[in-house]
Amino acid sequence: MPAKRPPVPLSRERIIEAALHIADSQGLRRLTMRRLGDALQVEAMAIYHHLPRGKEALMDALAEHVTTVTVEQGSTWQETAKAWCRAERELLREHPGVLALALTKPPKGATALAIREQVEQLADGGLDDAAQGVRALRAFVFGSVAVEVQQSGWADPEVDEWVRRDERADMDFERGLDALLKGLQT
Repeated sequence: MPAKRPPVPLSRERIIEAALHIADSQGLRRLTMRRLGDALQVEAMAIYHHLPRGKEALMDALAEHVTTVTVEQGSTWQETAKAWCRAERELLREHPGVLALALTKPPKGATALAIREQVEQLADGGLDDAAQGVRALRAFVFGSVAVEVQQSGWADPEVDEWVRRDERADMDFERGLDALLKGLQT
């Protein structure tokens, strides 16, 4: 008789990964504490040990997970801004199931710190009014990803397979990013 494997310890990271999987594969509405507990093979109440505020804390953690991006300072503020925008876009596109949270939850915790760092990096790179620049860049990235997800068929129950990569969307993103950076430069 084979030996039983010890259970994988429950952690905040493991909870978030399982919740992301449910939200991305079934949609945010299908993410319940009970379903999450089943996916983790624990009682739903065990999750509250790691997220004492329950579902609200879980939603905050998911939003924070997909909106906390840090990059190395580039040689120009434009390089730094491009690196951040591309990294944020990729993270959001990986998790379309929580895009609505990213768009609606106010930045908290690690996200707020990452935004502050982005403002400092762009200011150090020479961008006047870096805070306004970061707001504009975030709006562009979030809006761009929202349009991509909408056009991909991800949320359409009639679509069997949604398009994760679209070369036209990549080109549109880069063109829009270049235009926005030029606008911020003036």
